[in-house]
Amino acid sequence: MAEPLINHFGIEIPQKIAAMIEKVYPEFDSAGFVKEVAKEFDELNLMQRGARIADVLQPFLPDDFPAAVDILVKSIGPKLEGTENHGMAPFLYLPHMNFIAKFGLDHFKESMQAQHTLTQRFTAEFSIRPFIEKYPEKTLARLREWTKDPSEHVRRLVSEGTRPRLPWASRLREFQRDPTPALALLELLKDDPSLYVRRSVANHLNDIGKDHPEVLVKTTRKWMKGASDERQWLIRHALRSAIKRGDRDALAVLGFVGDENIGIENLNITPAAPAIGKKVMIRFKVANEDSRQRSVMVDCQVHFVKANGSSSPKVFKLKAVEFGPQERVEIRKSISLAEMTTRKHYPGLHKIDVMLNGAIRPLGEFDLRK
Repeated sequence: MAEPLINHFGIEIPQKIAAMIEKVYPEFDSAGFVKEVAKEFDELNLMQRGARIADVLQPFLPDDFPAAVDILVKSIGPKLEGTENHGMAPFLYLPHMNFIAKFGLDHFKESMQAQHTLTQRFTAEFSIRPFIEKYPEKTLARLREWTKDPSEHVRRLVSEGTRPRLPWASRLREFQRDPTPALALLELLKDDPSLYVRRSVANHLNDIGKDHPEVLVKTTRKWMKGASDERQWLIRHALRSAIKRGDRDALAVLGFVGDENIGIENLNITPAAPAIGKKVMIRFKVANEDSRQRSVMVDCQVHFVKANGSSSPKVFKLKAVEFGPQERVEIRKSISLAEMTTRKHYPGLHKIDVMLNGAIRPLGEFDLRK
């Protein structure tokens, strides 16, 4: 099991920040700063620790925000090289971003410049959001300029910082209501040379699809015209949640249309009455009964019984198949019935459906026993 991130964000982080600041601002009271941060520090989660350090920084730096943020920026290390394998090291700058978001809102110019610099060491996706909310037109105009920035970290910030459902961050409610302003930025980034940026664009579109599935489909359908291999990958990644939901319009964007003349044969579910903690194996053949080639997305959903006796479906991704005329393909799926932190099992009849290009058909069932 991976070690919790918070284990890499202990009291050594404010100690390191203090040492960096003291090099460019000798009057900084490092000992007093670290002592103040340490109060109840161990009880805080990762994001709270970042906020705590930022709050304590404020009285130990000049009252004038432009002067304070200038000291922070001068104290930082070199830019990130590449986008992979940095581990927790960039999180050193989480407090810097919290400081800008909380104390820099009345200083747009200095704050935006500092975020431009710092996002090339960590990310400003959290700190940029208060500026989007307070200065939507000015911030979006700046972000539009940054779509052409030489740094892939800055270009990624344009997409990641405007995501309406960014993990670990507050929702951008206005963009949830109307994603049009953010979509205009994504349009400029959809063919970015960096996979790092394109992946963020895909994740952003995936967010949009949770509130506006029709916008996701319309956008990806438009982008699919004349799409390069790189853009097609972006589109597939953007559609992943919609595909998992069985959204037939989303599946159609990728060429998976209709389930007519597609049959199911040789179904076998074993054991018929598995015990909690074991596995159940699902086997069946999908048959293209058509005289033409077909593209079929094959998934299944298991209706897991809940504590109150009702059920809740969970979709399992199986296979995208390119069928020749009259071709048959065997599908196998092993379903774990072990207890998990994300899913507790209860005895009872578990129904299984097969999903063919989003069309749901009953497949079978198994009787889960204690």
